Amino acid sequence: MSTSASESSASSTAGAVSQRALSRRRLVHGARQDWPERLTLIAVDVAAFAAGLRLALDLYYRLNADSVSVAPHLKSEWVLTLLAFKTVVMLVTFFLHQLYHQPRGVTRIDLVIKLFTAVSIGVIFTYALVSLLMPDLSYPRVLPVYDWITTLFTVTLFRAIHRAAWGALRRRGVGLFRLLIVGAGPEGQDLVSRVNRRPWLGYEVVGFVDDKQGRTRARGAPVLGKTTQLGEIVDEHRVDEVIIALPEAPRQQLVSLVSQCHRDGLTIRVYPDVFQIMASEVQVSDLDGLPLLTMRDVALRGWRRSVKRIVDIVISVTALVVLSPLLLVLAVLVKLESEGPAFYVQERMGLDARPFPIVKFRSMRQGAEAETGAVWARRDDPRRTRLGHFMRKYNLDELPQLINVLLGHMSIVGPRPERPEFVAEFERQIPRYMERHRERAGITGWAQINGLRGDTSIEERTKYDLYYIENWSLLFDFKIMARTLTSAFRDPNAY
Repeated sequence: MSTSASESSASSTAGAVSQRALSRRRLVHGARQDWPERLTLIAVDVAAFAAGLRLALDLYYRLNADSVSVAPHLKSEWVLTLLAFKTVVMLVTFFLHQLYHQPRGVTRIDLVIKLFTAVSIGVIFTYALVSLLMPDLSYPRVLPVYDWITTLFTVTLFRAIHRAAWGALRRRGVGLFRLLIVGAGPEGQDLVSRVNRRPWLGYEVVGFVDDKQGRTRARGAPVLGKTTQLGEIVDEHRVDEVIIALPEAPRQQLVSLVSQCHRDGLTIRVYPDVFQIMASEVQVSDLDGLPLLTMRDVALRGWRRSVKRIVDIVISVTALVVLSPLLLVLAVLVKLESEGPAFYVQERMGLDARPFPIVKFRSMRQGAEAETGAVWARRDDPRRTRLGHFMRKYNLDELPQLINVLLGHMSIVGPRPERPEFVAEFERQIPRYMERHRERAGITGWAQINGLRGDTSIEERTKYDLYYIENWSLLFDFKIMARTLTSAFRDPNAY
């Protein structure tokens, strides 16, 4: 063997060893980023399980204070045995529900739903195992119910405190995940904006990878190289997570990008293209043995539509009764501030593209569109009244739309209705735009709670609206309602 060949072989071996060592360092680095938070979360959950059982026993004692048969059931040894069973079962249940592997961006509502399911299953299995394995240990029949209620409360509370504490630490630079974005176009820049608005998620944007000539920075982050250098950039900058924001990229390019990152064991996410967002969950069926993929199916039909309508009626009637004093006060204030009626009626397009009169509190001066015609509302719009500015900022001008819901023109949740002039324009420009009219328009919707309102992209709104229509569920509606209430007073696009 020649000297050059030996040197080449040695160099190749050294390179391979170096690469394996680098990969191990990458994996260790990622683990170090995660383990303190996960360990403290496990400790918090164990404390919540114990606190829940203690509260359940206290509740039982208080409600049965006059009973002499209470004490023999609840000796300290029995309580410790029950707590041991409960802790093991609940931890296993939480692991199986991936409650220790939640993505950082998961919403509080989604987390509470998962906790509700996991705690319910855990409590049932705990007392079932105690009864099966230790039949001599009797316990009050009502104790599992108390334990379920109190444990759900303590776990939710303790996790909320843990989440807030780690969010504060991330704002101070503790436990940050280094994020690299592939693609410095509009999608990649939007990701940077969203990350910067949520510092508690703990992402540090390292930069972009992009092939466009002459682009060196985007949204304050540097462009570190081209896509062919992705693997080297990931290693050099110790990246923890890669998001590929190239929605128009062909499949072959995506496969190539993912393969460059795969060897490092880091998290890889892909920004979906228009088709993936607009299509519902893929289902596999067959036709005489031939496998077929169902890509489009409307979830909201049949009995589901009737259930949604019943919920709309109940909520709209309840809200109109409860909010009637506020509605009266706002109507009087609108009337006193400027000339014109308190309510503003405008034609919008609803179910099956049929027009209907939408009702709102008047937030602009009388005859605001006499000269301009139908135009979008703008930030700092001079046509608004002072009260109108306040109402639009906090979405109070839309409260009379509860009347539209009661009359069947609208739903509480659904695509936002647009004016006929705009619908005609969007129909020509945006594929599948008219399909959003397959369902009733809504006061709030999936697009609105994701920041797509006001002067934002109609294409993006359409994607979110069609996703909602094709993935509807009653739980999805309640989630959107809850997020609407929590974000109603801090929406930057409300104007």
